[in-house]
Formats: sequence, structure tokens, C-alpha cells
Amino acid sequence: MAQQLTAEDARQSLTGHVEQKGIEVFSKYGPVLDWDQLQLLLADRAHVRYPVELAFDATPFQPGEFAYPAQKGSAPEEGFTMFVHPSFENQPDRAVAAVLYQLVVVNYGDFAGADEAETFGAASLGLTRDEYYAQLCAMADEVGGPVEYVDAAREHAEPALAGFGNESGGCSCGGGGGGCHGH
Repeated sequence: MAQQLTAEDARQSLTGHVEQKGIEVFSKYGPVLDWDQLQLLLADRAHVRYPVELAFDATPFQPGEFAYPAQKGSAPEEGFTMFVHPSFENQPDRAVAAVLYQLVVVNYGDFAGADEAETFGAASLGLTRDEYYAQLCAMADEVGGPVEYVDAAREHAEPALAGFGNESGGCSCGGGGGGCHGH
């Protein structure tokens, strides 16, 4: 008798897939994925499914966001503009981390969420998820403003697009385990 796969099975499969893709990115473009390597990655259709143009502009952001991929036309094949917070324009390592987090939206659309984004970004940079998440929290705190919960974004069909946060409007990184509260 054939076994029926569940939504959780699909989620685990996707998480494993994005982790493998992140490991491939790290192997090909690491061990330090810098700004120049990011440009090569964005042109690599084996790892970035659709064309991506970078723009340091916070115009389309919700409070607390630091990057956002906007589809250019009616079909993803027309490409994306990856908006990155202007405060990271002179901090290429942080801009790279922000872009990596949002690449799962470019590659997988609504099928991917925050878990996949963290998994992909961490694997691409050769970090643990907790280390990468702490970096993202610091970035979200730096851009300021109240941030929405990732779970709230999922409820509004915008997976992986929200910033990181807690009840007080910022990210509370630190404490035991090195992750953020609620992570």
C-alpha cells in the first residue's frame, strides 16, 4: 500500500533541498561569500532560478524589513528586483546575508518560509542556523521600526518576507543557545 505524504513531509523535503543547495553554494562560492561572489551567484541559474537585479532602496519595505524581492512582471521569468536596505550599501557582508535570506522567495515562491530562508542562508555562508539568525536579528534591529512576526506574515501568504521580532518591536537575540527568543 502506498504511503500518503503529508504537508509536513513536503516541508521537510523542501528544507532538506534548500540546505543541500546552500551547501552547494558554499562549496562553489565560499568559504567567504563576498559581494563579488554574490554577483556570480545571482547569475548562476543552477542556484538562482530567475534573474535578480540588486537595488539599495527601502521604498517597498514594511517596518523592520531589510530586503525584499519584487517580481518585475507578471511571471517570475521576467526577473526580480532585490531591494536591500540602503544602510547595508557600505556593509557588503551584511547585504549578502540579507540577499541570501530572500533568495528562497525568488527560487521557491510561496512554498518556502522563514525556516527554509534561514537554512539556505546559513548553509550558503557556512554558519549554523543560530549564528545566521543572530546576524539577521541584529540587522532587523538596526533598520529599526516595529517588525512583524514571521508567523503573521505566513498567515498573510507572505512567507519569508517579514522581519524578525518580538513583542517589543525588536529582535531579542542572545541568552542560552545563541538564538532569538521565539526562534
